[in-house]
Amino acid sequence: MRGIDEDKVTAYLAGRCEGMVPPLTFEQIVGGHSNLTYKVTDSAGASWVLRRPPLGAVLATAHDMGREHRIISALANTGVPVPPAVALCQDESVNGAPFYVMKFVEGHVLDTPYAVHHGVPDRAARTRLGAHVIESLAALHMLDPGSVGLGDLGRKEAYLDRQLSRWRGQWEKSKTRELPAMEETYELLVKARPEQKYTGIVHGDYRLGNMLCTAEGRVAAVLDWELCTLGDTMADLGYIMNNWAEENEAGPSQAVSMPTAAGGFPTRAEFLADYSARTGRSVEGIEYYRAFQWWRLAAIVEGVLARYLKGVMGEAGADMSAFRQQVDQMADEALMMIRGMA
Repeated sequence: MRGIDEDKVTAYLAGRCEGMVPPLTFEQIVGGHSNLTYKVTDSAGASWVLRRPPLGAVLATAHDMGREHRIISALANTGVPVPPAVALCQDESVNGAPFYVMKFVEGHVLDTPYAVHHGVPDRAARTRLGAHVIESLAALHMLDPGSVGLGDLGRKEAYLDRQLSRWRGQWEKSKTRELPAMEETYELLVKARPEQKYTGIVHGDYRLGNMLCTAEGRVAAVLDWELCTLGDTMADLGYIMNNWAEENEAGPSQAVSMPTAAGGFPTRAEFLADYSARTGRSVEGIEYYRAFQWWRLAAIVEGVLARYLKGVMGEAGADMSAFRQQVDQMADEALMMIRGMA
């Protein structure tokens, strides 16, 4: 199993995961395109999940296992559903890189309309699920970071300044070709940048595809906290609006799968109204954040493409042309949105 030193990892986990009965089996959970995720199963049938960075070199500041472990540990017993954290290993002699382990949570990953139809067939359950997605996001944003030990997770102010600078830099480091739409969108985003109205914990990748959901209509766990920081909570709202389609709505030329197009979920307008009612916060100006998030996501996906081209993702057969097309389409969507605000 690429990315796992089975003997050393087994020896490490056996003394730290309560009730674990070696020998262990490891299975890579495919679907994510950043950190590597594995299901760990012991001889008694109990399961855990292990997360580690991609193989080989990565961009500085990315893939911090200690940070992810800290966040999900801090959010335990809040209104935000997260997997229970179990162990963090920062000794690279064990597995060649830091990793952390959490309990395995049962649930469906609803990353496509097909997955929604299969995992949550009842439309009423989808409506309940949509409400819980909103409730969980509102709970995260209303949480005082200091009250759960995350007050120093990042700078609270100037979130957009930092994000625009960061992802412009990441784009320059990882781009595989020139893309004028990314440059023009960046300039327009800087020019139209609004003042930060609300500050809190920002997930950074909050969408159905990064959750485990039950057939009954609940979020069992929110996953993938690697981009979490402190800052402008409107960013999360803009991000999920780009992934929250109306029934039968197509995404921008399949740039991003739109699971809620399966139907039964709250509309975008209903989502925003519910969120606003739960938080007491205005959602005015959401269009800017949607444009920013399309541009940011294009930079992220370009980085994924670059890692696949370097062969550090531990998964063969990825469609490089599809990744390039996604980046192009998201960049175009961002540019269209930010131009529309002028």
